[in-house]
Amino acid sequence: MLKAVVFDDEHIVLQGLKTMVDWESFGIELAGTAENGTSALRLFRDVRPDLLLTDIRMPGMDGLQLIEAALAEAPETYCIVFSGFNEFDYVKRAIQLGVADYLEKPITVPSIERAIGKAVGRINEQKETTSYKRRWEDGKRELLEKSTSDLLLLGEDEKWREPFGPQADHVVGVTVLAYCGEFQVPEQPEYRTVYVRVGEERFAVVFHFIDPGHAFWERLAQEDEREDIAVGAGRTYADPAQAVFSFSEAKRALRSACFLDASGLLRFEELGELITSPEGLTEREEAMILSMRAGNIAGVMEQVDRFLAWLQSEKVGPDVAEREMVKLLYFAMEASKEGEAAEGGEPFLPHVEIREALTRGRVHEWFRERMERIAASSSERRETTKHAAVDRAMSFIDRNLSRDLSLEEVAGHVGMNASYFSVLFKEVMGETYIKYVTRSRMELAKRMLGQGLKVNEVSERVGYRAYRHFSEVFKRYAGTTPGQYKEGGGDPK
Repeated sequence: MLKAVVFDDEHIVLQGLKTMVDWESFGIELAGTAENGTSALRLFRDVRPDLLLTDIRMPGMDGLQLIEAALAEAPETYCIVFSGFNEFDYVKRAIQLGVADYLEKPITVPSIERAIGKAVGRINEQKETTSYKRRWEDGKRELLEKSTSDLLLLGEDEKWREPFGPQADHVVGVTVLAYCGEFQVPEQPEYRTVYVRVGEERFAVVFHFIDPGHAFWERLAQEDEREDIAVGAGRTYADPAQAVFSFSEAKRALRSACFLDASGLLRFEELGELITSPEGLTEREEAMILSMRAGNIAGVMEQVDRFLAWLQSEKVGPDVAEREMVKLLYFAMEASKEGEAAEGGEPFLPHVEIREALTRGRVHEWFRERMERIAASSSERRETTKHAAVDRAMSFIDRNLSRDLSLEEVAGHVGMNASYFSVLFKEVMGETYIKYVTRSRMELAKRMLGQGLKVNEVSERVGYRAYRHFSEVFKRYAGTTPGQYKEGGGDPK
C-alpha cells in the first residue's frame, strides 16, 4: 500500500481531505497531516511517503520550500500542491521544482480524486520501471561477475568484454586483490573494480585504464589500515587473459599475510624468495616456514604438531617421512637465516642426525626439538636486530623522500626480505611503511609551504610528480589544500 501525507494550515481543509476522500480505494494509507511547514518536513522524514500533498502558504516554511527540501532527500516523491493564489509565479516555480500537479482552491472532491488517481498511476508505473531497471542492472552485474570469475579461473578474455561495456577497449592492465574482512577499492576514474566470489574466497579485480603507479598503491594502502583487514595483491598484467596469474599470486600473497598474522596490504612482488616457500610444499608446510620467518614460535610449533599428526594418520612410510623432515629442517634454517652449529662446534647436518634418531626410536621428538630450537633462535635474533634495522631504514627514508622510494628498495638497504621487513616495520613503528613515508612527506611539505615555497616546487621536492595526487594526499592528511595551507600561514596556533 502506498503512503500519503497532507499539509495545510487550515484545519478544516485537512479534516475535509481526511474524511471526504476514500484513500483506501486508491490503495493509499494516509500516514499523517501537519499544519505548518516545520512539522510537515519532520513528518515527511519520519514517514517517507510516496505522495505528498501540500498547500503553498504555510507558517514556518511554505509549501514550495518544503517540496524543495523533500525532493532533495527523496526525488522519487510525487508532489501535488494547491493554493488559493492563482498566480503564474507560483505555478512556474512549482513546475521548476518538479511538482507533478497543481490544484486551485477551493478544492473539490472530484478534482482531488482525479489528481490522486493520476498520481497513483504514475507512482505504480514508476515503481514498475524502477523494479525493471533494478532487475536489469542486477542481471548485468551478475553476468559481469560470472564472466570475470571465468576470466580469473580460465583466462577467457572475450566473455567479460560485453557485460563490461565499451570501457573494455580501454583496459591496459588487470590487478587482482584477494582479501578477508570488509574491503573496498577507492573509486577513481583511472580504473574500474569488479568484486567476485570464488567459492568462499573474495576478490577485487581492478581493470586499469592507465598504468597503475605509486598513487594507486598509496590510495589502496590508505584503505586497509584496520586490524581486521588483510589484502593480498597479485601483479598487474597488461593482457586481461593473464589475470589468471594475478589471481593465483593474490591468493598466495593473502595466504602469506595470514600466516604472518599481518594486516594491511601485501603485494606479491614483496614476498621475495625466502618468504615465499619453495614450490611443492603443502599449505601446512608453507605456514610453518612463514611462521619461522616471522619469529612466531607458537605458530611454528602448531604446524610442526600438525605435520607430525599427518605423518601418523596417513601412515607415511619411513623413507618419505625422513625426506620430508630433512627438507623442512633445511627450509626452516634458510627461512630463519639460521647458522647454528651443533654441540662441539660441528655443523648441523639433519640428514645425519635423523639416522641416529631413528636408531633410538625418537625421530618425532628429535624433529620437534630441532624445529623449536631453530624457531627460538630465529625469534631471539629477530628481537635483537629489528629496532636497529628499522632505525637504519628510517634514516634512509628521510634522506630519500624526494624520489619514488619502494618498500623493496628500503628492505634491500637493510638486508631484509621486503615482506618480512614490512611486518617488522609495522610492529616497531605501529604504522605501515607507506603510511610512515606519506606522513614524513606531508610533514616535510608543511614545513616547505610554511617557508614560502611554491606548491608545485614542494610537490616535486617531496616525491610527487603529479600535482593532483600530491594535493589529494595533502588535503586528506592536513584537512586543507596545499595552497590554502600556505595562504593560511601553516597550522593554526
